[in-house]
Amino acid sequence: MSISDLFESGFKKRNQDHFAAIVRVAMSDGVIDDQEKAFLDRLATRLDVNEDDYKEILKDYKSHPINPPTSYDERLERLYDLARMVWIDDIEGPNQHWLLEKICVGLGFNSDNVKYIADKALALAYNKVDLDEFTLQMKKMNQ
Repeated sequence: MSISDLFESGFKKRNQDHFAAIVRVAMSDGVIDDQEKAFLDRLATRLDVNEDDYKEILKDYKSHPINPPTSYDERLERLYDLARMVWIDDIEGPNQHWLLEKICVGLGFNSDNVKYIADKALALAYNKVDLDEFTLQMKKMNQ
């Protein structure tokens, strides 16, 4: 196996684990509705999750670990995806928010201010900002 094959398989595994974390958020209420399905379909394409892996993850999403990204920008990108998923899920109840906070800790955010991070991420998702604006605003709150 070449080094490029090892890199590609590690990258693919991280993307699958990230996708599984988002499926976990979508499944927090026990169902995936049409909006969530459309988002998951787009995200699977973006993360290069093939159809077979997609189906397998849907069946067994809890077996995938939440692997924290190594860079802060990667963490913010994953948080952006997750916050959008939670917002699509019409977050009114505490279950989705609690799960987003838990996943934030899994992504490597400080547990002392994870509630604030989740609140800010959800507010930005509500305002439908793009990834660049999301990243800028999240970085501002840490200054």
